[in-house]
Amino acid sequence: MKIVIFGGGGFIGSAIADRLLLDGHELRIFERPRVEPYRTFSPDESVEWIAGDFMSSFDVGNAIDGMDVVLHLVSTTLPKSSNEDPIFDVQTNLIGTLQMLNAMVDKRVQKIVFISSGGTVYGNPSYLPINESHSTNPVVSYGISKLAIEKYLLLYQHLYGINSTVLRVSNPFGERQRIETAQGAVGVFLYKAIIGQPIDIWGDGSVVRDYIYVTDVAEAFAKAIYYHGTESIFNIGSGIGTSLNQLIGLIEDSLDLIITKNYLPSRAYDVKANILDNSLAFKELGWSPAFDLNVALKNTAQWIRSQLAC
Repeated sequence: MKIVIFGGGGFIGSAIADRLLLDGHELRIFERPRVEPYRTFSPDESVEWIAGDFMSSFDVGNAIDGMDVVLHLVSTTLPKSSNEDPIFDVQTNLIGTLQMLNAMVDKRVQKIVFISSGGTVYGNPSYLPINESHSTNPVVSYGISKLAIEKYLLLYQHLYGINSTVLRVSNPFGERQRIETAQGAVGVFLYKAIIGQPIDIWGDGSVVRDYIYVTDVAEAFAKAIYYHGTESIFNIGSGIGTSLNQLIGLIEDSLDLIITKNYLPSRAYDVKANILDNSLAFKELGWSPAFDLNVALKNTAQWIRSQLAC
């Protein structure tokens, strides 16, 4: 199939692109200007790398033209910073997505897979693990925007027949995650542990999250592009909760060292626990996580060390 990946050069997007190339798909990767390809592609890999502005209907329309499937991975904000400027969050994420959907209607592209946020759209859970029918009450603008995009995808499915699949991904980590910024606890904790810096923990370390290896996320997308069933929204997580204190313990065991920890005041936007029920994805997509957390942590630590050695 011919697949355009918006945000295909980033942490998650590059993992998805590599996975789809294994199946022989033809890829068009849409990235911001001056973003270089994350690796050199071989002559037998069909990859077209294009640069453009996600807010430009012209650029987005050109990227979608002639494609069979659209993968939407673009996000201009992070959960922790989205509340600082919710207007920017809506203008860049929600409006940009609506322009994308209009381009799909114009170009007659009938399939989209969108990465939503299983870690933020539900808010504080009333039960665990959280299934797809759980109430959605986000406490950050990031989650509200993701949820609004989900609703518009379903609207365009109803109005124009665009088959929409939403993957609510929990807390992804792995290779190519940005180690120099606060993008995900696992990446930040591993990086600081490896270079010998103390780790800051907001709260007492009891906050529980569902951590999922990026390779497993990529596999979910590889299956979702073929899905045309009656369901539209799937949780993509490990189904296992790990507290921050437990995570640090696993990292210490993995790296065979002791980590210095700084406990700071808790943050209002941090829900106490988030664990996703992934049984619907197993039933409908035939997907389940293949990587144990310990193995995935060791793989990620090895990659971070390789980057530091460059």
